[in-house]
Amino acid sequence: MKEHSTDNNKTAKRRRLVTIIAAALAVVISGISFVMMLQRLPNMHIVFYLVLGLSTLLVIYLVLWTLGAHEKYARLAKILRRCYLVCLLIGIAGFITLQGLILSGARSDDAEVGCLIVLGAGLRNDSPSMVLRTRLNKAVGYLAQREGIPVIVAGGMGRGETITEAEAMARYLRARGVDESLIWKEDASTSTRENLAFSLALMEEKGLDVENTKVAVVTSEFHVYRAKLIAEREGLDAIGLAAETPLFYMRALCFFREAFALANALLFG
Repeated sequence: MKEHSTDNNKTAKRRRLVTIIAAALAVVISGISFVMMLQRLPNMHIVFYLVLGLSTLLVIYLVLWTLGAHEKYARLAKILRRCYLVCLLIGIAGFITLQGLILSGARSDDAEVGCLIVLGAGLRNDSPSMVLRTRLNKAVGYLAQREGIPVIVAGGMGRGETITEAEAMARYLRARGVDESLIWKEDASTSTRENLAFSLALMEEKGLDVENTKVAVVTSEFHVYRAKLIAEREGLDAIGLAAETPLFYMRALCFFREAFALANALLFG
């Protein structure tokens, strides 16, 4: 009887320890998110969803752990915990696989092209965001070596913006010496698929032989794999030009988010 009581005490202590650790993790994650929110750092929406997802996983685990403390539901809780762990492992394996695909495409291809397409990435006070500036600078560097190539700046007007991304990008390129006649604006799109589909239509409108013209999609390194995948689906013969995302934490967050965007593109087109 004493031995049984000791085992129960050990189990209770172990459960309290797990609960404390899980609660501490939730507090730490929430605290980091709150500090970043106060500093108004970019990509906070990614942090919000990350915190929400991790908190949800912790809550589910705590519920199952608590359920197992009741003898009546112990067997059910054990089955549910196993299902939870299996689903979690499958999710982690899928995430790692997606990151492998993203990393495999996170580089620039080397080929002669007849047109550039710079994909939008948001504005800050009607000026290109930090991420978008890296894409535009990549395009400027490429155009400095290969003159006379048209460049399509692709991006519509987002929430809270007073000009389109395309217009802001065109101004940025003009200020850096790119010939205005070679800057074509695609200013109606709101997604990567629309960026590329509408850019294809613009190329045809401008008289380019789309079937025999290779294009370079200029985007961030984490976005190259998905952008090329969508470009191929839209009928473009495309290579990728990868711009390096600034700041380590921003790069990590963007790679994290891209895994879910890529999963959506692979599953639903």
